[in-house]
Amino acid sequence: MIKFFRKIRQTMIKENKVSKYVLYAIGEIILVVIGILIALQINNNNEIRKAREKELHYLSNIKSDLNLNIKEIESYIITRSTQIESANKAIEYFEGKPLTNLDDFNKDIVNIYTWRKFYQINNTFQELTNSGNLALISNDSIKNTLLNLESLYKKLKYEEEHFRYDAEILLYEPSYKVLDLNPIVKKYTYQMSNGKAGENITLPRENFELMLKDLEQKNGFVMAVFEFSVMNQQLEVMKTLSEGLITLIEKEINSND
Repeated sequence: MIKFFRKIRQTMIKENKVSKYVLYAIGEIILVVIGILIALQINNNNEIRKAREKELHYLSNIKSDLNLNIKEIESYIITRSTQIESANKAIEYFEGKPLTNLDDFNKDIVNIYTWRKFYQINNTFQELTNSGNLALISNDSIKNTLLNLESLYKKLKYEEEHFRYDAEILLYEPSYKVLDLNPIVKKYTYQMSNGKAGENITLPRENFELMLKDLEQKNGFVMAVFEFSVMNQQLEVMKTLSEGLITLIEKEINSND
């Protein structure tokens, strides 16, 4: 093809057909420009396709993270609910209920002492933000919901830090002064692993009775009820937001079919 156009150009020059040669040259330039534009468009379409494939891959992984996270949230809500129940039972003893069952009381207070922080499963979102690829998410509703979910998680972490401080001041430090933790921890561990009261483990009744006279420790259990309730409310909102986000992601993925 190149030889063909070169031959035409040489023939025009020999025949001194300047005007026709100029038109030919212009036409050749136009053809070259069109070729470049077509090549650029093809390349651009390929880049768009690759970006879309990458976006859908991220969305699929985010959906997987969300499903795992919802299960984790549900587990924590159940756990925190049992801890709220335990704290309320402990408060009843502080307010005069006879301490007749040491095993139950022991189980309730250690259930509060051994609380755990919640950690969100958001590996894909962290990868997106750390790599600067969050802009790949073209659906603004999905992107904004992801950011809102992250904001809620930060609020939950703040609430947990608040209770951690309260627990150290109102629960841990005072209890270390009056409780012999060795039989308490052994009994609790035995109960959790065997579902029984435990053999040959004597709980310190006198220590417990001394503990029940401490207003500071009572306030620690009061704060546990309040702050665990707040945390559960936050987890419920995160769960609802996660479920809605999964629906948005599924619609976005299906729109590509």
